[in-house]
Amino acid sequence: MIINGPNINLLGKREPGVYGSMSFEEYFKQLCSQFPDVDLSTYQSNIEGELINKIHEIGFDYDGIILNAGAYTHTSIALQDAIRAVTTPVVEVHISNVTKRESFRHNSMISPACMGIIVGFGLDSYRLALQAFINKNDCK
Repeated sequence: MIINGPNINLLGKREPGVYGSMSFEEYFKQLCSQFPDVDLSTYQSNIEGELINKIHEIGFDYDGIILNAGAYTHTSIALQDAIRAVTTPVVEVHISNVTKRESFRHNSMISPACMGIIVGFGLDSYRLALQAFINKNDCK
């Protein structure tokens, strides 16, 4: 499952110089066609508690969670706790390279609880995270 946090619903409209001009829905269709054998789903909320509820809901049954927590990345100990509370591994993703942006974006509260982090590859960050899960499962 791909879980997207605040403002990801505005991709394609929001700061195209940073995030590109494609909506997440358009990108998700491409991702599904690239990986037809993977059962992908997506969830988006601008509300921190709803993101936590979704992690709790799926965090014991799914093979992996790709999480773009948006700005909550830098503020939410509650999201870190939710990730630690479940058994499903989580990969943190960011479309932009957060370390090249404002200094308040340089610290992630959720990274210590995640299996890995992928930043700065645009929407392709999601594909790279998905590929990491596939490669990890192929090695078992």
